[in-house]
Amino acid sequence: MSSPPKLLDQVRERIRARHYSIRTEDSYVDWVRRFILFHGKRHPKEMGVSEVEAFLTHLAVERNVAASTQGQAKAALLFLYREVLNIDLPWLKEVVEAKAAKRLPVVLTPREVAALLAELNGTMWLVASMLYGTGMRLLEGLRLRVKDIEFERREIIIREGKGNKDRVTVLPENLFLHLQNQLARVKQLHDKDLSEGFGAVYLPDALERKYPHAGKSWGWQYVFPSSVRSIDPRSGVTRRHHLYEQSVQKAVRIAAQRAQIIKPVSPHILRHSFATHLLQNGYDIRTVQELLGHSDVSTTMIYTHVLNKDGKGIISPLDNL
Repeated sequence: MSSPPKLLDQVRERIRARHYSIRTEDSYVDWVRRFILFHGKRHPKEMGVSEVEAFLTHLAVERNVAASTQGQAKAALLFLYREVLNIDLPWLKEVVEAKAAKRLPVVLTPREVAALLAELNGTMWLVASMLYGTGMRLLEGLRLRVKDIEFERREIIIREGKGNKDRVTVLPENLFLHLQNQLARVKQLHDKDLSEGFGAVYLPDALERKYPHAGKSWGWQYVFPSSVRSIDPRSGVTRRHHLYEQSVQKAVRIAAQRAQIIKPVSPHILRHSFATHLLQNGYDIRTVQELLGHSDVSTTMIYTHVLNKDGKGIISPLDNL
């Protein structure tokens, strides 16, 4: 008789049964592991709400983690108890909550964006230009499929964005030719993969079961595929994934240094800059909210605080002297 799977393997199985992303899987498993080690390798079945509260409080008080980090740890432990151990923890009342920092986003000026893009070339230039021109998050851009680019309608359909929501954003006309050239290169790479017995990309679980051959079709290919094939850690299948996000982050960071931009620059700053520059150009905040995919307009409102004149055309009295 085979022994039951280890706890962390059970956590992985339950996460995959719920079709969570592999990032969520790795994160939850890591937090469960840290929780167990924090309490001297005791099994979670022997612990309960007081131990969970002690761990979360430790993160806030001793480790001084961000509120979002503590929230992620809390979600992982609640998932462990409810979904894996079938134990419903009472409301966690004694947790010292990490304070959520209220910070304004870093935004580049149009001149700084131009200087940054001038220090990039090839695929990295196109990825960065897409992030600034569409407001996509980095992973949304890297996960973009060929079928979701609408040249005639001048739009991009973003599938399974944050909160598992689809949305539509603008496709900049200045990128038409560059994107068409990119797709031509990707088509050659895809044809080569097919000729060598590969060519299937990752599909969400439900789609892969319903359309088992769709992964090899041209429309489902990534717009920004990796230069090498790799083994899918879940299925063990060898296939070509999208570009590695750390590669884009590194390229943007180096380009910012070359452009002598003193602000901390990451690919996500291009999304902040997209929103701020649209508001500066007179677009209404509801339009910007839809393009960014924010559920609440209050999230989008933060960009009004980083406009050149605070969004109200205010001139300092000092400038009138």
